[in-house]
Amino acid sequence: MEYKLSPSDLTFLYDQCKHCFVLKVKHGISQPSIPIPGIFSVIAGLQKNYFSDMRTEKFCPDLPPGIVTYGEKRVRSKLIQLAGCDSSFHISGRFDVVATLDDGSYAILDFKTGNPAEEKTNLYSRQLHAYTIALENPAEGAIELKPISKLGLLYFSPDKCELISLHRQAFQGNMDWIEIPRDDESFYCFLREVIHLLDGPLPSPDPDNCNWCAFLERSGRFRSEVVTCNDANEPNIQIPSCPQCGGPMSLRKGQYGEFWSCLKYPDCKGTKNK
Repeated sequence: MEYKLSPSDLTFLYDQCKHCFVLKVKHGISQPSIPIPGIFSVIAGLQKNYFSDMRTEKFCPDLPPGIVTYGEKRVRSKLIQLAGCDSSFHISGRFDVVATLDDGSYAILDFKTGNPAEEKTNLYSRQLHAYTIALENPAEGAIELKPISKLGLLYFSPDKCELISLHRQAFQGNMDWIEIPRDDESFYCFLREVIHLLDGPLPSPDPDNCNWCAFLERSGRFRSEVVTCNDANEPNIQIPSCPQCGGPMSLRKGQYGEFWSCLKYPDCKGTKNK
């Protein structure tokens, strides 16, 4: 099987809920998206435009010397097969900016608004390594940039508000460069863990830690992999696979009683009798 891996899903969804991660990547069933607050997207967009074609040391002296040359480009890796894994994968996503450094290599820079935190920095390492793998191992026709020698986060931490003219105000704050050491070996070990999870059985829902799983549990939209009946004489019910797409199913009530329906409904209309 071939999986499409998103840098953002590897960064956030994988740790948030293994059940929802497998549903999305393997079965195409996504959680309802929670949009990032618009102000952060606006700030990042303004930064990308303003720093385009600018020398790095002009806006952050800690950055390696070079010029910001690529902004918000989509990346896609070639098909990758890891040793010890049955399935292959490709990485697809979009980076913030890339700087061409004076030594001929490249640096991937990701804009963040807020105070730097070690926990967040370690998490974003996956996202930046995913972009790196895709850029250095591109699919046919995709953008290729190599070698990539620097990865890191540019934190804007607002600490001052100033009225600059009538109806106009400006936020000021530090720009901090947090470099993330490149560690391909650890990242590929993580990817093997991801593929083994995807190739295995669907993880159990996690309503205690996942809001979407908790909602589905309250609404009765899913049941655990084995539904235990109260009557000892009744056999346990195994959740079947959808006859059309192969994904998991859920019990629903219809005009003629309960039946199995694909979790992808209405995109997939596969059904089975109970």
